[in-house]
Amino acid sequence: MVTPTFPARERAQLTCADIHLQRGDRPVLTGVGMTVTPRSRWGVVGENGRGKSTLLHVLAGELAPDQGTVQLVGTLALATQEMPDHDERTIGDVVDEQLAATRAAMERLDEATAALADGRPGADEEYSQALDLVQLLDGWDADRRVDMALEGLGAVTDRSRPLSGLSVGQRYRVRLAVLLAAGHDFLLLDEPTNHLDRESLGFLTDRLRAYPGGIVVVSHDRALLSDVVDTVLDLDPTRDGTPQVHGGGYAGYREGREAELQRWEADYAQQQAERARLADDLSKAQNRLVSGWRPDKGTGRHQRATRAGSLARAVHRRQDQLDEHRITAPTPPQRFHMPELSAPNGVTLLRAEDVTVDGRLPYPVDLTLDSGDRLVVTGANGAGKSTLLAVLAGQLAPATGTVHRARRARVHLLQQESSRPLHRRARDVFAEHLADLVTAGLLDDAESVGLASLGLLSSHEAGKRVGELSMGQQRRLDLACALAARPHALLLDEPTNHLSIALVDELTEALQITGAAVVVATHDRQLQRDVAGWPRLELSGEVRSRR
Repeated sequence: MVTPTFPARERAQLTCADIHLQRGDRPVLTGVGMTVTPRSRWGVVGENGRGKSTLLHVLAGELAPDQGTVQLVGTLALATQEMPDHDERTIGDVVDEQLAATRAAMERLDEATAALADGRPGADEEYSQALDLVQLLDGWDADRRVDMALEGLGAVTDRSRPLSGLSVGQRYRVRLAVLLAAGHDFLLLDEPTNHLDRESLGFLTDRLRAYPGGIVVVSHDRALLSDVVDTVLDLDPTRDGTPQVHGGGYAGYREGREAELQRWEADYAQQQAERARLADDLSKAQNRLVSGWRPDKGTGRHQRATRAGSLARAVHRRQDQLDEHRITAPTPPQRFHMPELSAPNGVTLLRAEDVTVDGRLPYPVDLTLDSGDRLVVTGANGAGKSTLLAVLAGQLAPATGTVHRARRARVHLLQQESSRPLHRRARDVFAEHLADLVTAGLLDDAESVGLASLGLLSSHEAGKRVGELSMGQQRRLDLACALAARPHALLLDEPTNHLSIALVDELTEALQITGAAVVVATHDRQLQRDVAGWPRLELSGEVRSRR
């Protein structure tokens, strides 16, 4: 039997220093260091593939780094994104495993109570220590905490249910609920908002705020980061290649990251300009050297040789300066650039009247979208948000009602899922999309948008086949194609899915000021906060209209 490990509470500490980890020839983690104490709230952010999940496994002791140290005082629990497909345990088994220390402490107290009643020698001291331990663990309330967490996260509460009979989302909620209630000194959470609805998200946020131990959370959920964390570890590229730590919570991270990028871009531009100046000086010196070998007629040999030597030294001096002035600042990360979108003033672009779709949008919707309008579509899963956007875009015919579109109005929908051919290269997919728009008469050649100008995919990424791109990169390609259409009305279905925090922030700012009409359907709490001033259309079990 494994001896249970008890929490250290105020003495607890989790530290890592100078963590390096490499996979093949690719560095995954470089120079990572952090100190997590009770009440610490760390957020770990970065693009896909930056090593966020890997770092959690290193902190949990499940993965040894190539270099660096990890030290733990106390107990921790790790909740990964993945859940095993085959698990013969019941919910009760999971509860008992996570409450093993509490169960052992309660058993010890029962034994000490019996010894005290029997008058055994030393029973007073043993009873006092056992009681202190149960109080430390809040043992009497442990099972009630589990039940509250299961209910709060919308998880199955029947402890006799086998995990194998639950969906992935249900199993995830069970595990998360039990870990929240178990009372470990540290919780390591990888994208904990996956599989949670609005009510569950609120419960999780409250519990993480009140949690008595330290928390390290990997997340792209900006609302969770904004509401919970006080320190952010940014694993995205920096000038010196080491991660940046930002205080001041999510707001401090955004401000610090933006300031760092501005300094980086300024240094890089200055070095490029200086190198260009030196290269120009070198070219001029070389030209003078060539002309110097052909002095005016009648010039003596001595003067000719003296002039040649001086010019040669000037060329060598410029060459040395150019070689010494290598660009030390690496190329800054690309930034998103929204193309100019507009629509004729005072035009009704879309009008939907009494629109329904069998089994998908059961209650009629009325909607009018004029040039420059903004609209947020909300509602529970299955309420018909994606269906409504597909009807507005002309991709799905309504069962009842009508949709009127202004003549030559460009309406484009960014769907939740990509359907691009996986074997084609990203740049070819984009170029073909542009050509189709021009051929169909929806776009003039002069209005075409270059893929590189959008700042969504690097040249290297654009040269990859779609199937070789990450989910986030494929989402960027879809967004690029949507913007390439120069839509008068841009319909966005869960636009923040798979995108990095930095890109979502840039996209959100661009949507606020673009001249196109914009409709957003989203569950993203931070995006909903950012567009709180926009009109809203809530889809639920009754007739809805927005005019």
